[in-house]
Amino acid sequence: MDSDASVSPRRRSCYSDSGDSSCSEPFSECGSDDLSFTPAAAAGIHRLLLSCAAEASDGSISELVAELESPSASVDSLRRAAMELRLLAKHNPDNRIRIAASGAVRPLVALLSHADPLLQEHGVTALLNLSICDENKAVMVEAGAIRPLVRALKSAASPAARENAACALLRLSQLDGAAAAAVGRAGAVPLLVSLLETGGARGKKDAATALYALCSSARENRLRAVEAGAVRPLLDLMSDPESGMVDKAAYVLHSLVGFAEGRSATVEEGGIPVLVEMVEVGTSRQKEIATLSLLQICDENAAYRTMVAREGAIPPLVALSQSSSARPKLKTKVPIVRPLQSQTGPAASDIRITNLFCGSAG
Repeated sequence: MDSDASVSPRRRSCYSDSGDSSCSEPFSECGSDDLSFTPAAAAGIHRLLLSCAAEASDGSISELVAELESPSASVDSLRRAAMELRLLAKHNPDNRIRIAASGAVRPLVALLSHADPLLQEHGVTALLNLSICDENKAVMVEAGAIRPLVRALKSAASPAARENAACALLRLSQLDGAAAAAVGRAGAVPLLVSLLETGGARGKKDAATALYALCSSARENRLRAVEAGAVRPLLDLMSDPESGMVDKAAYVLHSLVGFAEGRSATVEEGGIPVLVEMVEVGTSRQKEIATLSLLQICDENAAYRTMVAREGAIPPLVALSQSSSARPKLKTKVPIVRPLQSQTGPAASDIRITNLFCGSAG
């Protein structure tokens, strides 16, 4: 590869993620059940919401589950039962436990294969609301929810159903590494990458959050993400402060540069200039994650170190190493911004960082 490939003019801009700057982590909770109905139905739905906010009896839940399981139930009655379970699970934590314990998970999973788009959406979203409860995640995995949710992510008729499927898969992947690997094997990763590229604002955020969880929990999902082309849309989002996705995309990319294929893809897609600019003008958190990613890219690769140095990374890294606001995590885990123990001052930091990037043993 030509060592000058990453040298390109960069647009100077101030990075921030609207609404996220005060958060301690880049990923807030995945989007939840957002209901939207026609004005004609609003009054009735409002009454239903109020009733569902209360704790439901075991008997009333069992009746709704029986309706879902009835072979003679009409589409309208299935819609009503599924919607009520969806709302009951949305508003009351105790209801989530009761609904799962009543055996509702399997008939709700079956709705994901129904031809009616509204039933699909109610089924997906009811499962999403149930998955908020940690105790229900294993029940859902054992009920075979993963593959139907992946199919809904791929082909559900409504955008809301696809986005809610992404959220439900995220929550199931948080159960353990085995669940995350199963979600990846079911084909979720390329679909999430597609949602990251083409989804709406909420869909992109949900996709990034799910990809982060999947790639952090199962190494094979990182390779799947790179092979699906995740690096390019991640870099595009990192380069666009208006996207509101800078932090999220940067953290997903960092999970990918921890192995060789991810590093190669990041360099080939022009990621070095993007990361260097984040070190220069990003928020404190963005500077940190960009520096950690650059360290991974430069590790044991002299050609990549040279590319990073030519991109102008040394001055902002020197400044970062001297910043009183730099987190202890950065100073202890990233030697490229740590001054020599035997020397002090800007010159020492500059020498140390230059040596590390140029491969000197000094």
